[in-house]
Amino acid sequence: MSHILISAAHKSSGKTTITIGLAAALSQRHHKVQTFKKGPDYIDPMWLSRATGNNCQNLDFYTMQKQEILSTFSRFMKGMDIGLIEGNKGLYDGLDLDGSNSNAALAKLLDAPVVLVIDARGMTRGIAPLILGYQDFDPDINIAGVILNQVGGSRHEGKLRNILEHYTDVKVLGAVHKDKALEIDERHLGLIPSNESTKTGHRIAAIANAISEGVDLDKLLELSGETKLDLSSCQTREATLPEPDIKIGIAQDPAFGFYYYGDLEALKMAGAELVPFNTIEDKHLPEVDALFIGGGFPETHLDQLEANTPIRNEIKDAIESGMPAYAECGGLMYLSRSIQWKDKPRQMVGVIQGDIIMEDKPQGRGYVQLCENGNGLWPITGDNSSPSIINGHEFHYSRLENLNSDLNYAFDVKRGYGIDGKSDGLIYKNLQANYSHLRDVNDNHWAQRFTDFIRKVINTY
Repeated sequence: MSHILISAAHKSSGKTTITIGLAAALSQRHHKVQTFKKGPDYIDPMWLSRATGNNCQNLDFYTMQKQEILSTFSRFMKGMDIGLIEGNKGLYDGLDLDGSNSNAALAKLLDAPVVLVIDARGMTRGIAPLILGYQDFDPDINIAGVILNQVGGSRHEGKLRNILEHYTDVKVLGAVHKDKALEIDERHLGLIPSNESTKTGHRIAAIANAISEGVDLDKLLELSGETKLDLSSCQTREATLPEPDIKIGIAQDPAFGFYYYGDLEALKMAGAELVPFNTIEDKHLPEVDALFIGGGFPETHLDQLEANTPIRNEIKDAIESGMPAYAECGGLMYLSRSIQWKDKPRQMVGVIQGDIIMEDKPQGRGYVQLCENGNGLWPITGDNSSPSIINGHEFHYSRLENLNSDLNYAFDVKRGYGIDGKSDGLIYKNLQANYSHLRDVNDNHWAQRFTDFIRKVINTY
């Protein structure tokens, strides 16, 4: 099983762009490439999925058990020629002092050779002690090679290669020179999602071309085989979809696109047909039994969302009439009364009687831990696979204000911020709306519970 982990010395080194380019370049060579992203992330997997045509999978120590990570990796590597795992932050960065949830820990678990992407801007001789330190810090990590990024030109590249050859034994797999044409635009949450970009295909092709010219792909393939990982005893489940008996309308458009592939698959496995609708262009909701409005960037599409009054009214009427609905982060924002960004408020759905204010700094960022308090519409209670503590994540620059004090919430926040630092999972009729993002994993099979709740509501009316 050939696979490799792409990491870096620190975040913002360009490893996402490099990984996108590697995935696309290898795919162009007719290799079957499966991508993975360490940690909680929606945006990078969108780009990686587009680069290969295969859905990128998230591997996350905080929300998944180690055996679950191995099973997921094994399942999606079947039939593939190579797996590319993109790390998050730096190789040794993580929550815990012992590095138990770092990229290095994932490399050990998967016995993955590591390629370091080095942002070489302003660097010459100093690159040697950096690499030597990373090698010495944990000798159990196989740093198989480096890719030099943001190189200043041929002369700069030559100096770096000579220095690394003289002082280290690390293999230089290639160099990517500084080129603004290869940059993917960013905003407050990182890269602009591929579902918003009208030039995604052209951008990926340009990055792939630069990688093909600057990186020794044959050497990368050779190094990716330096693994002794044996997953023959790893139990994996095959997705055999049942005949759907309920329909869930799912917002999928430039404003809303933050959904984990595994969650969507879990909803289908639980008997749901997912019916996409567009909050910007569609004037009417499709014929569905429930709604799922995930995360995204509603704040960058406020004029369009406000202008589509017909679908806003239909969503409000559906929820007011008792239709089951689930919203996360951007979806919560959209269901509020208004969103104010840059001192310019825009009217939204209005089913949540509160107003969203966009701030310049994150209001909630990172991993969260939620404890069920008994008010949830589809709680874990009774689910033998997990206790009532749920691990998730949040990343929002907005806050919700002007709320009534007598509202019910599904969760008490033990770690993170949620809606007000104390609570998350606002409950209104048959709607649950979180700032936190949940994942359907072994410790929290929310998709089955949500679909069961939908059936319960249908049978009640």
